[in-house]
Amino acid sequence: MKQVLAVMLAAVTLTAAATGDGSPTDANISFTGRWDTSTATAYVPYWAGAYFTTGFTGRTVRLNQRNTIDLYYSIDGGAWVYIQNVRGAVNLTPTPLAAGNHTLRVSYRVVAGSYHGDAVFQGLVLDPGATTYAVAPPSKLIEFVGDSITVGTTTSKNALTAYGWLIGERLGARHTQIAQGGACLVATADGCVGLEARFPKLNPNAATPDWSFSRYQANAVVINLGTNDVGHGVSTTTFQASYTHLLQEVRAAYPGAAIFALETFTKRYATQTRAAVTARNSAGDAKVYYVPTEGWLTSANMSDNVHPNDSGHVVIADRLAPIISARL
Repeated sequence: MKQVLAVMLAAVTLTAAATGDGSPTDANISFTGRWDTSTATAYVPYWAGAYFTTGFTGRTVRLNQRNTIDLYYSIDGGAWVYIQNVRGAVNLTPTPLAAGNHTLRVSYRVVAGSYHGDAVFQGLVLDPGATTYAVAPPSKLIEFVGDSITVGTTTSKNALTAYGWLIGERLGARHTQIAQGGACLVATADGCVGLEARFPKLNPNAATPDWSFSRYQANAVVINLGTNDVGHGVSTTTFQASYTHLLQEVRAAYPGAAIFALETFTKRYATQTRAAVTARNSAGDAKVYYVPTEGWLTSANMSDNVHPNDSGHVVIADRLAPIISARL
């Protein structure tokens, strides 16, 4: 009995020590997106656009990174600062701040759905006597599922200038981008990553482990898939069946969410996407919606024949945000 009590007291002491100290297990740090938290000293984000938020006291803050990484950070809601090829104790306040309370948000830069460098968060270094403090997260969360367009490929800040990030910020919601550059809906023999199979996973490039959807619940999910499947020979019949199954997967993961299936901006598989939504509606799921996108983008909004540029993502956000907001 004494041994059990000692173990319990030790656990309480460790938890108390972690809160406020800036370590990965610090309860005052809020992690948004799919983060691997299986190692207490090193948290790893997967998929695009994952970020963390916290408050801290004092005048300086450093970020402990295991190896070289590119990242964005914002202090006190200010403009995002981009730094490259940094490692170790990364100084985020080269000019010390005024003494007092501050907020911090950090997001690692993505390239084609994976992280550029070693995206391993090993904690914060604060001033002597300083602590973190919790910043209340928004009550709503929107998840965006897709390929390189949802990642924000070819935009100025990748995930941070993609329509999903823009919409989340505009609607005052937490946001995730469960997206990978080059992804298809259907996994193909020639190696296209299929999000029908990968959506339930922690890591888009690993078969295990599954993601625990108990970690957060999305209030809305936006799916934008099908742009890449044509190039990998996916038939319309297979695409429609797989899209219907993905909608079932999303509903099982998020029982209360509004689910939006976007017509791809290239109009590929539009008929099959709409049919998949109709099938789910006919099965009794009334909170699945097809979103036509004809006329949203012009050549001025594109960086190539597939990817929207910064202005294109703003246009998408302008069109899509009110549709999502009406269903939240």
